[in-house]
Amino acid sequence: MHLLEAKNVHGGYGGMNILNGVDLAINADEIGVIVGPNGAGKSTLLKAIFGLLRVTEGSIELRGEPITNADPGELVLKKMAFVPQEKNIFPSLTVQENLEMGAYSRRDNYQHILEQVYHFFPPLADKRAQPAGELSGGQRQMVAMGRALMIEPSLILLDEPTAGLSPLYMADIFERIVTINAAGVGVLMVEQHAKQALKIAHKGFVLVAGQNRFTDTGMNLINNPEVAKAFLGG
Repeated sequence: MHLLEAKNVHGGYGGMNILNGVDLAINADEIGVIVGPNGAGKSTLLKAIFGLLRVTEGSIELRGEPITNADPGELVLKKMAFVPQEKNIFPSLTVQENLEMGAYSRRDNYQHILEQVYHFFPPLADKRAQPAGELSGGQRQMVAMGRALMIEPSLILLDEPTAGLSPLYMADIFERIVTINAAGVGVLMVEQHAKQALKIAHKGFVLVAGQNRFTDTGMNLINNPEVAKAFLGG
């Protein structure tokens, strides 16, 4: 059984479809990466999965359970987390307060996962009392990801996690995504740095005009001449 499976998903904005029959599936131990040109429907697909955009046709399942058009709050309780590209931290709150906000739905002691987040993102441990808005772009992204991890998700959705980051921070974020996945969290992310992201992907999905153009392992997509020429800059 797949951790997440989307079948023939259609959806869009204002009556206009952006997604035109997308298929996608990842397992619990996998990193899935969605790439493609601007306007392909990549971020729209994540929003549709997380209940932020109405699916008009098709289905989405989490561990075999239908979740099509489920409420995002319900999905959080089902251990799915979503990190949007923008406005994904509380700038005036400290790092630790941001992380604790991620545990708002918990009624148990979450100290162990707080310490695990600091283990995943060591730079945050030293800055736990600092307002998150004062951090670098890469560290703010760590806060956003860390807050999502506070529910101990089985699946985390990441929308452009390296957007606007320097190459050094980009490599750092990718490395930490691999570490999070190795700890038992399935990852599905949209990423503009396609080649670098596909290097860590177990599965890659190339979307064009809201449809699957290519689906394969990350390395097979990198080594596919047609994919490389059209989508990977070479």
